[in-house]
This record gives sequence, C-alpha cells and structure tokens, in this order.
Amino acid sequence: MDRYLSLDTEATGLEVDCYLIQVALVPIDGTSKTVFSEWGKEVLIQCPSFEELKPKLNPWVLEHNEELIRKAHKDGITPAAFKDWIQNYLSAPEIKNYFKNERPTLLGKSMSALDIPVLTRYLGKEFMEKYFHHHTLDLTCVARFLSDAGKLPTGCYTTSKLLQYFKIRQKAEHTALSDASDMGQVYFRLLELLQRDAS
Repeated sequence: MDRYLSLDTEATGLEVDCYLIQVALVPIDGTSKTVFSEWGKEVLIQCPSFEELKPKLNPWVLEHNEELIRKAHKDGITPAAFKDWIQNYLSAPEIKNYFKNERPTLLGKSMSALDIPVLTRYLGKEFMEKYFHHHTLDLTCVARFLSDAGKLPTGCYTTSKLLQYFKIRQKAEHTALSDASDMGQVYFRLLELLQRDAS
C-alpha cells in the first residue's frame, strides 16, 4: 500500500480540551512520488475568540497561531459541519476511486500527540473506525527509528529538522495544507533514502 491520505491539524494547543482550528487532507502516492494538490482540501473550524482563549494558550501558540485562531473564530465552520465536511470529502468520487473504495491510511507527523486524539474527540470513535484505516504512518516516529539506526543524523526527527535535512524548506509554515503537503515530500525522501541503501 503506497497510497496515503496526508493529514495535518492545527489546534489551540496540545491539551486534552484544546480546540481544533484547521484541518487539511491531501492524497499522496509513494510509487509515482506525487502529492495530489488538486485534491487537497483545507478547512477552518470555528473556535472561541482569541481574547477568550488567550489566558490558557501556551507560548508557542501565542507566538505562531494568533492569526489562525482569529480567522477560525471569524470564518470557521461549526464542529457539526466539520463532520459533514470530512464525510463529503471522503465520499467524493475521485477520492473513493483513488483509494479503491477502501478506508485510507492516514500519514502525518506526531499524530498520536494531537491529530488522532483531537479528531477522535470531534468526530467520534465510530466515525474514525468507519472512515479511516486503523493503521497510521507517523513520519516523525519513523524518522526517530532511522536516526537511531544511523540512517539519518542524530536527532533528525522533528518536522523542522526533516524539512531542512531534505531541503524541502527551512521551516514549517504551520498551516495545515502546507504541512500536510510537506509531509508527503518527507515521505518520498525517506523512501528514496531506504531504496538507495537497498540497491
């Protein structure tokens, strides 16, 4: 299986009660090394105002996500509408055909820390099990293993270090669609790294 649905989320933090503010999905193909940008979608999810959230936000979120939180509060769809948005995306003919009517496997970064828990909280366990494969491909976990094995430089398993090492970009843009597309490119570079070693 070399077809994945690259996922990225942006939220108001890593806490269990954080708010989801942006989600992106992009199909990728490891055989042709293609990110299907034309099928990539990004959506803002409504959250409380920045002023209301500010006292509880951690320093990283305060520095990097203020503008995104303001946009999500003003322009985001409701959490209930987000569930419909995901369902409509996965039910689109081109997406169903691409994944051959099977549940797509999600690919991303640090997925167990944020993406999967917050999506499950917003969408429900039953929805996640119905629409997504139970396997996930977490590239930062894979990169940690490859760093331990000496296939990547020591400590080269954070998003920014992977992007820099593979010369994709100097730092992540921290928008969901950009990060999801970048992770597709990281996946291709990791494949190439191992394929070179095997030849």
